[in-house]
Amino acid sequence: MSAQPPTTQPAAFQPLTQTDPRQIDAYRLSARLGAGGMGCVYLAHTPGGRPVALKVIRPELASDPQFRHRFAQEVTSAQRIHGLYTAQVIDAGPDAPTPWLATTFVPGPSLQQLIQRHGPLPEHTVLLLLVGIAEALQAIHNAGVVHRDLKPGNVLIAPDGPKVIDFGIARAADASQLTGTGLSIGSPGFMAPEQILGQTATPATDVFALGSLIAYTATGKPPFGDGPEHAALYRAVHDQPDLTGLTGFLHHLVSHCLAKNPAERPSTDWLIQTIRTHSTGGHLSFTKGWLPAHISADISHHNNPTDPPATELDPAAPAFPGAPTSQPAQPEPSTPSRRKRPTRPSHTLRTALLAALALLAGGALMYAIPHTTERTGYAASTHPTVQPSSTSTTVIAPTSSPHSDPGSYAAQYTDRELTSPDSDYEIDLKSGRVTRETPGWYLGREDGEFYVPDDSLTYIAPADTLTLPDCLTGLDTQPASSLPFTSLQANRTFCVRAYGNRDIAIVRILSQGSNDGPVEFSITRYHRAA
Repeated sequence: MSAQPPTTQPAAFQPLTQTDPRQIDAYRLSARLGAGGMGCVYLAHTPGGRPVALKVIRPELASDPQFRHRFAQEVTSAQRIHGLYTAQVIDAGPDAPTPWLATTFVPGPSLQQLIQRHGPLPEHTVLLLLVGIAEALQAIHNAGVVHRDLKPGNVLIAPDGPKVIDFGIARAADASQLTGTGLSIGSPGFMAPEQILGQTATPATDVFALGSLIAYTATGKPPFGDGPEHAALYRAVHDQPDLTGLTGFLHHLVSHCLAKNPAERPSTDWLIQTIRTHSTGGHLSFTKGWLPAHISADISHHNNPTDPPATELDPAAPAFPGAPTSQPAQPEPSTPSRRKRPTRPSHTLRTALLAALALLAGGALMYAIPHTTERTGYAASTHPTVQPSSTSTTVIAPTSSPHSDPGSYAAQYTDRELTSPDSDYEIDLKSGRVTRETPGWYLGREDGEFYVPDDSLTYIAPADTLTLPDCLTGLDTQPASSLPFTSLQANRTFCVRAYGNRDIAIVRILSQGSNDGPVEFSITRYHRAA
């Protein structure tokens, strides 16, 4: 199945129609982004004004109890996926009258739209797309999810690379009773033989779809031809793909991906490493120029309209021309209140108070800080000692304790990549996920700096890397009084110790934009058994 190129380039944002909702939960809808078999996708904004892509499920699916149950399961699984090449699921309403799903907004067209407008892409662009999508599939598969519907329409092209969307949602539709009444699960031309035959979908199923997608991107046509859907499905099961137009290296990669037997297809890791070896210097990067100039200009057409129309400030005014001039009163959305960062004494102040206590005692060469059960920056088991010097500066030296032994910690998750869309979201350091809820141990940002719970200690590494032993030493000897946003740019690393001295998180900032823009982290969490 292939769509014909449009006679005119569609606008990136279509006005809302009279039947479109204006509000879903806490999100204000401002435009249409597209529609498909599962439902309609809208450009929406959080109460704080950040854009999101919000998909509203079709009424036929919403009325199916089997679909609702599977949809809720898939949403929970999708929220565990945190990849740099995926559009992160940030919120959902699986139990709402009309189920919905919100993801980070990607300011770019789909790969299908680009090929329809501009034709096949050059090989260096295709190889980078293959690597980026393969890395997205790694993140999806590592969360125990199979995409099941990877196709050019489900890959958005942003200035910094591809973003895979709609992962795992096809499985929810597959559970619906509507699958026997004309609702198509998967996309002919990109479905693996085992999927067409109703067999179990595995990560290898997505690799087959990736091969078809790359062939389409490089040649402008699907590898199993056009025409009726049933014919494309038959050819995918029984015939060899038509890879005319692919070069030797791309032909080699794609033909491996399109093996009929799932066991003979390569892993995503093999694909990435093979392309790295093939590339100049073994390095891959989505730097400026990875896309042809005319396509970069096309992507700018999809930039997000950050300023909503002034008429939307008037509740009686239509959101777009032709919309109703009056609407039923909308109930106030029920959303959790935003955490206000509590005022807390700095770690520097705590150190000064401890030193003052030692000086008041006077005369002794060493003073022990008494055991305390208060939830301060130094937990009760730390037992630091104060050593006077010949100058007025007092040095606090912690004695050896179990929580300072790196060997007593075990990694709970390693180098997990998370994206915080804006300051409305926090990182749940214990579970390693992004949330709008109130986790017990968190990392957030507000008023120009990152923040953690009052009873947690932090340490900022002087270099880009930070080991667990250095983190433990730094926490005990040089705790940070704050985590200023402007000082912690890309590749800076810091660590956080939870109250009780049993959990450590080492946080590396991968990238960040403005004070309230997206921030990408790589986080490793360690736990020490009691």
